[in-house]
Amino acid sequence: MKNKLIAAVALLCCATALQAKDIKIAHVYSKSGPLEAYAKQTQIGLMMGLDYATGGTMQINGNKLVVIEKDDQGKPDVGKSQLAAAYADDKADIAIGPTSSGVALALLPIAEEYKKILLVEPAVADAITGEKWNRYIFRTGRNSSQDAISNAVALDKAGVTIATMAQDTAFGRDGVKAFKDALKNAKLVHEEYLPGNTTDFTAGAQRLFDSLKDKPGRKVIFIIWAGGNPFKIADLDPKRYGIEIATGGNILPAMVAYKNFPGMEGAAYYYFGIPKNPVNNWLVSEHYKRYQTPPDFFTAGGMAAGIAVVEALKKTGGNTNTEKLISTMEGMSFETPKGKMTFRKEDHQAMQSMYHFKIKVDPAFAWGVPELVREIKPEEMNVPIRNKR
Repeated sequence: MKNKLIAAVALLCCATALQAKDIKIAHVYSKSGPLEAYAKQTQIGLMMGLDYATGGTMQINGNKLVVIEKDDQGKPDVGKSQLAAAYADDKADIAIGPTSSGVALALLPIAEEYKKILLVEPAVADAITGEKWNRYIFRTGRNSSQDAISNAVALDKAGVTIATMAQDTAFGRDGVKAFKDALKNAKLVHEEYLPGNTTDFTAGAQRLFDSLKDKPGRKVIFIIWAGGNPFKIADLDPKRYGIEIATGGNILPAMVAYKNFPGMEGAAYYYFGIPKNPVNNWLVSEHYKRYQTPPDFFTAGGMAAGIAVVEALKKTGGNTNTEKLISTMEGMSFETPKGKMTFRKEDHQAMQSMYHFKIKVDPAFAWGVPELVREIKPEEMNVPIRNKR
């Protein structure tokens, strides 16, 4: 009897081992290139999200999560080949990334070709879940409209005249379009697009100043920029014309420049000191333990992506069938460092809170501290559905 019991247990163990399989997650991101700083945060956040959501096991129903890293170098053609290799050669069940909006737009048809999910984080261009979208695309990252609508809360008032300065990229142009569409009361008089690697802002600044200097009332240059230091424009003294600088949130190193703009208003996707919830408490505490620094802008996004994947796989019982995952994730809500997110059924965009802030200078911090004015809830933002399908 004892031998039969041992044999039965052995058979059960063997059957379980045979059923268990690796769940392969490809992370396509800019490990090198101009957005490397953002990408590193996303990668750290993703791994922390998978850790948190699996209770430290990195398993779902006995299936081990395996993360395959792919460097797109910030180049669309490289990203396409890396994602195709992840799906075809590495047999990835699902992919996450990329960092750049330009790369993301190049990856969308690859996900459709292989009929595999691409969970976009943190690329922000509206077109990703807009006119270039397909049903295999989900996004935990905020889109340009969410950025724009939330920033309009701070700036969209009667008597305000605005000019925009943005990079001449998908990120920059989509951001300005969404910002412009969101304005109802303020007047936008000029759009300035500059190369992403601009270091001399003199010519662009002069055009911006000329567009605003003779206008009555409050005058604002709203900046949409990734990487570099667009705040060098302040060295050209817009204050002499009564012109303010405004922008959204950013990573902590970029917000060092915000110290020069006490009282500056905008809206942020995330700042570690703002959300009050168990997930963010864990992230902040654990990040300090592991890295001796607070989590940053894109760390929270990476964590949200990791949590979303685990929650979806938990609901499918570890089943990685794409159609099963799509039906599970459409309309799915999940808890993140920002609180609850929900994938909208129509375009798979994660609906989420944003944070209206005002910059405070605190000598305890190297950066300008965004103090919460108020949380802008998802239901307050009429984020357009832009896809054509």
